Amino acid sequence: MRIIKEETIVQEVKRLCQEANYILPHDVQRALMKAYEDEDGDIAKETLNILKENALLAKSTLSPICQDTGMTCIFVEIGQEVYIEGSLSEAIQEGVRQGYEEGYLRKSVVDDPLFDRINTRDNTPAIIHYEITKGDQLKIIVAPKGFGSENMSQVKMLKPSEGVQGVKDFVLKVVHDAGPNACPPMVIGVGIGGSFDKVTLLAKKAMLREIGTHHFDERYKALEKELLEMINQTGIGPAGYGGKTTALSLAIETYPTHIAGLPVAVSICCHVARHKEVIL
Repeated sequence: MRIIKEETIVQEVKRLCQEANYILPHDVQRALMKAYEDEDGDIAKETLNILKENALLAKSTLSPICQDTGMTCIFVEIGQEVYIEGSLSEAIQEGVRQGYEEGYLRKSVVDDPLFDRINTRDNTPAIIHYEITKGDQLKIIVAPKGFGSENMSQVKMLKPSEGVQGVKDFVLKVVHDAGPNACPPMVIGVGIGGSFDKVTLLAKKAMLREIGTHHFDERYKALEKELLEMINQTGIGPAGYGGKTTALSLAIETYPTHIAGLPVAVSICCHVARHKEVIL
């Protein structure tokens, strides 16, 4: 049995909240550089260059990459042999609170979604997803999600008879609907299977996969590549100004589903795709 103190979690979550908002993930940096080299249009290249310069400036000055510092989405994998001294959930929320207050990050969360909509003033509560795993490690992924792109995400319960073509058509529709509103080039996660609630979580997790890696099943790997190619042929381009780079990546996560269903979710993210992780 391994003991992890509540304060350790608070400090790590605080750090991850700030670093995720200040520092572009390495895989996203590489993807932006490759996109810049591949683009041949002047406006598209200039737009990508501005995005690269913005990321460098944010890192060097420890300033937010984007003014929308997001609603904090957190994925927790906790080993069965880990004992948290204190409350894990409270520690995570306190880490978010301190991270946003001390990091001068914009607070964007309102307490009631429909009527009052009063800002909580510390960006809590965060949305936390828990998974129990083997071993004695605690893994925490902090992924701030801006709502310019979050609002462009969609879910649809397809009929099984719609098959692969139905999935392709839906993904392309979501991208067309998003257009420039999602601050392209996008990072796209696609969930297929499970249930209405499970498939959206699959899509969000797929969005966090390292750019350049693929689904273990060759059929889904081929579908990932085909969809990304189709999306980049739409011509939406960086910031919606046109070009060959509408998306930097597209990843698919799957789960078994009911014989009567084919749930599909598309999680759209802007080019920053902010996320940082720690293993304790």
